[in-house]
Amino acid sequence: MITTLLVVVIVLAIAFDYINGFHDAANSIATIVSTKVLTPFMAVLWAAIFNFAAYFYFTDHKVANTIAKTVIEEYITLEVIFAGLVAAISWNLFTWYYGIPSSSSHTLIGGFAGSGMAYALFLGANPIEAINVNATLKIISFIVLAPVIGMTISIIITLIIINICRNARPRVAEKWFKILQLISSAGLSFAHGGNDAQKVMGIIFVAMIAGGAVEATSDMPEWIPLSCYAAISLGTMSGGWKIVKTMGTKITKVTPLEGVSAETAGAITLGITEHFGIPASTTHTITGSIIGVGVVKRVSAVRWGVTISLLWAWVLTIPVSAVLGGLTLMVIHYFL
Repeated sequence: MITTLLVVVIVLAIAFDYINGFHDAANSIATIVSTKVLTPFMAVLWAAIFNFAAYFYFTDHKVANTIAKTVIEEYITLEVIFAGLVAAISWNLFTWYYGIPSSSSHTLIGGFAGSGMAYALFLGANPIEAINVNATLKIISFIVLAPVIGMTISIIITLIIINICRNARPRVAEKWFKILQLISSAGLSFAHGGNDAQKVMGIIFVAMIAGGAVEATSDMPEWIPLSCYAAISLGTMSGGWKIVKTMGTKITKVTPLEGVSAETAGAITLGITEHFGIPASTTHTITGSIIGVGVVKRVSAVRWGVTISLLWAWVLTIPVSAVLGGLTLMVIHYFL
């Protein structure tokens, strides 16, 4: 049965996916814009194409399943999902406005978990009982692990490239790396679409189950992944220029060689996490990768003050979103 609230929740979820696209567009295009390989418009168009192309490859929906299991089923209602989405959208827009590259993934998870915990309180239960602790801890651990893995891989790739190309003429090498950056940015956009679109797919499918529109044992309707990949691609085309500036220039100055290393490292890391069904943050991953290429030059090449500010945003995202989710559910419960 399709209710008005279910329709509202689905629309909000797709809107969040769109916002995720333009909020996280910087992850895919920051280095390729800062190295002037592509113009900003061509860069977002390039990224959007490969965001959507992921629809044809990532068909196992492992990340979507993890997101769907963040809150225990008996504590999931349409109101809980609605409150979580409102919280996630609010924090995403706030961080986008101030140019803070926070994690859309963790925003969504925090909002959903916070509203689920608030609902458990209303039922007189322990809020922790509403959370799938194992799934949540796995997600939280990758706040640290995703950027560390991305940084490690980018350092290794950069060192390999430097050694292979140490005798190459600088002008010829730069020309080739600008071409290669088209490939590496496409790979990162492909992995970004495959990882991030699935997060909203999981939320919509859970909403359909909670609203009685489908059975829990049913396969996910095909329109859900199609609409999610389309929404994130359109969002990416809308850009996110404030965050592009932060990612592309404020952390460290990036050359085409370093852009190839960072983007390739980010794509590999996201591919690994998607394989294991872990909803890792694209933002955290590419930030760690950019730091890695900066460290190879010299530790002082990384603007650590900016990096520490980003770390605070990462740490605060889940708890702030959870509080917003809980408060939104309280407003719904008591006033609507």
